Amino acid sequence: MMSSFEEFQILIKRAKDFLVEAEEAIQNNRFDLSSFFAEQAVQLYLKAVLLKIVGDYPKTHYIRVLLSRLSQVLPDDKRILLEDFMKRNRAKISELEDTYITARYIPKIFGKDDAIDLVNLAKELINLVSKLCEIENE
Repeated sequence: MMSSFEEFQILIKRAKDFLVEAEEAIQNNRFDLSSFFAEQAVQLYLKAVLLKIVGDYPKTHYIRVLLSRLSQVLPDDKRILLEDFMKRNRAKISELEDTYITARYIPKIFGKDDAIDLVNLAKELINLVSKLCEIENE
């Protein structure tokens, strides 16, 4: 049986790999895949952090649910920073979350600017959570 630390390590590695793939997909003009990979990076990263902090994570693909759960377990000073980020980026987070479905099942066309924006959001969110939760991002 896999330990929670091993699962944490796997999720972190996958999140980082998806972020790399998201950036490479932009370079290859595969904007739908880039957007989907950015969503996967954030989703897996948040699940890894929740696993480390509380020992489990919601079995959902909804980024806003994962962020909400994370904000509930953070100290007030860090919770305020996360919630402020969430409020300032509400529309972008929603768009990122939607790519879980739209990039796979709905004939939506993702442009280069869309993909770049979503990858940048993913990086910013992962970096913020990393700092707030003191997760090393090597």
